[in-house]
Amino acid sequence: MPSFDCPPACPFTVGRDAALDFPVGQVRRVALGPEGGGDVDETKRNVLKLAAVAGLLGIGAGGAVAGAIQYLQPPAIGLSAYPKVLLLDLDGSPLTTTNVLKEYNVTTNSLYIFNYPLRNEPNFLLNLYPPPGTGPPSPTNPGAMNVPGGVGEYGSIVAFSAICQHLGCPAPAIAYYPPGTCSQTFNGGKLPFYIHCSCHGSTYDVTNSASNLTGPAVLPLPQVVLVTDDQNNIYATSLNGPPVNGHLNSLQGDYGVGSTSQLVSENPVHLCSFPT
Repeated sequence: MPSFDCPPACPFTVGRDAALDFPVGQVRRVALGPEGGGDVDETKRNVLKLAAVAGLLGIGAGGAVAGAIQYLQPPAIGLSAYPKVLLLDLDGSPLTTTNVLKEYNVTTNSLYIFNYPLRNEPNFLLNLYPPPGTGPPSPTNPGAMNVPGGVGEYGSIVAFSAICQHLGCPAPAIAYYPPGTCSQTFNGGKLPFYIHCSCHGSTYDVTNSASNLTGPAVLPLPQVVLVTDDQNNIYATSLNGPPVNGHLNSLQGDYGVGSTSQLVSENPVHLCSFPT
């Protein structure tokens, strides 16, 4: 096979400058002129420029990411501690144990609800004592007295969360059931009144800190801690038990109710849908 190598004497052969020997893809600027000065590695210079620009962009991006995270996770709304809140009756006057014993009793069908400690946390107010003039609780006169957390002359006035602990159904789907509302009773027939949720059948014992009588809920309802003053005014001061359903804790998730919280009346939804 013939050789096409050009002999050293070829007239068009140009001597190679060693300064031009560098890898393919690497850019160099060769300084010309009488001063010389050598060559400059443009690739290295560009890499350093890109690193500097990336650093600046990184700082800006970091600030943007931090701002985005703050936007996506705003500060939680709520309270830092439980407030002492005066309860008000339906007419706006201070709620007293005297009025509660006159106006509400274990047979009261309507729901009396107040919000505490947050505006989106409703609670039942209950008086478990029998109607005035009927005497104390007995097998033939349903009712309860001296129950855990009860206030008033008979220790029968209590308050519990009006949000079911199963999936968060609020009143009036979850409601107080007076004696005789359903044929279902508990404790060997001695407890014919309770809080029951018509959504999925959870039932709570109002005489025992709203403990569970039937599932699917496995947690009791939070109980509002009530206190009275020397004029028998009723105050809500805190919650006992687990957090209100739907809240990481009962103090976060909405704004506080303020210094007072007024009762409102609602018609209950009563369905005798107890789990079998």
